[in-house]
Amino acid sequence: MSAVYVSPDDIRDRFAAAMSDMYRREVPAYDKLVDLVETVNAEYRSNMTAEIAAASDEQSERFEKERHGAIRLGTADELSMMRRVFALMGMLPVGYYDLSQAGLPVHSTAFRPVTAEALSANPFRIFTSLLRLDMIEDEDLKKRAGDALAQRKIFSERAVELVKIGEAQTGLTTSQAEAFISEVIKTFEWHAQAQVSQQDYSSFLELNGLIADIVCFKGPHINHLTPRTLDIDDVQRRMPQWGLDPKAVIEGPPARQCPILLRQTSFRALKEQVSFRTGDGKQIVGAHTARFGEVEQRGAALTPKGRALYDELLGAVLAETRSASASVDYTGLLSAVFAAFPDDWRQMMSEGLAYFTFELTDAGKRATSGIDDDVETWIENGWVIAVAQTYEDFLPVSAAGIFRSNLERDEAPQFTANSNQSAFETALGASTMDPFALYQETQDRSLARCRAALLAAR
Repeated sequence: MSAVYVSPDDIRDRFAAAMSDMYRREVPAYDKLVDLVETVNAEYRSNMTAEIAAASDEQSERFEKERHGAIRLGTADELSMMRRVFALMGMLPVGYYDLSQAGLPVHSTAFRPVTAEALSANPFRIFTSLLRLDMIEDEDLKKRAGDALAQRKIFSERAVELVKIGEAQTGLTTSQAEAFISEVIKTFEWHAQAQVSQQDYSSFLELNGLIADIVCFKGPHINHLTPRTLDIDDVQRRMPQWGLDPKAVIEGPPARQCPILLRQTSFRALKEQVSFRTGDGKQIVGAHTARFGEVEQRGAALTPKGRALYDELLGAVLAETRSASASVDYTGLLSAVFAAFPDDWRQMMSEGLAYFTFELTDAGKRATSGIDDDVETWIENGWVIAVAQTYEDFLPVSAAGIFRSNLERDEAPQFTANSNQSAFETALGASTMDPFALYQETQDRSLARCRAALLAAR
């Protein structure tokens, strides 16, 4: 009798639940944030029109499970093994993010499910960053960072063994999956014992808080988890009432009738007690600031043309804020500049700015005459509806803004380097997937299904 393996979707679902439970225990403020988001979402749904509900995934079961997390790794070996771990959960590396453009010494990818079915089962994703030691100019600090990272093992021997078993079998049995989740979750736990001296910690912190967070601890503790909300502006307004200290502004595009891409905010990172060993074996108590709670609101995935317009407009906003001699109303400026981005689904579709999926309506299923090969006509006749695809990925400038606002010090960008996707993929041990291609494939498949059904009825 052949073995029965647990589906990667099921493993991912269980792992995401275990991760959320762990973070609730470790960061009680996150538990409070989840309660706030659930309250806001419930109120939003009570006022949601049937039209809005039909044009979004906001009522779907997946929305209740929506979470993403973020981790920071120190070495190529850590990244390569993390890829193998996530593969058993059906999470593949999508996209390359160069955060050096925003002054941070890391580059990243998002491990996530890639098919519509897998995303519907559980869209859990992990934004995973790798430290770029080549961006540390101080040779002594670079060596000390490399030495500290070389001495740690972030995966247990049992976790590595189970990964190898899963790869050999192309799956895990129920008992193996339970053990796998139990072992792997340990990698993301908080370690209050630093693996460097307090002096070294202070040196790395002075250089950059992100470097200190990556180098100085025994593992890549999850530094935030992010529930998805239907109204991020309401969450931002209410956070102080719930005893949470929000960052000053929401990252990403402004509020719109037709949401695009990704908007994010967070409560500020907590100062947590850590201990450092001294040369004589004693312990010195200190503090570290890194872990926080984030909230996201997801909108439509944009095409390369739409993304280019978004980047152009955001660039204009950032340039204006940098050159302003006095404080700027960032939210007002953002809304004013983004008035140039169409805020109508039909216009966004006709101009090729966003990705959609096309679905045959009941009227379309009954149509038998006057059918030509034109999507706009199908929609006008009520035979097909177009639903904007949810953006499943991340924004490098927004990610950097969130990271920087939750470091020990308010650091100005100080690291610059060329993008190096090839080096990242060498460390990863695989190529990253093109997110634009994934959205395009989904759109093309849905359109082909509608076309085949309608043209067959002519």
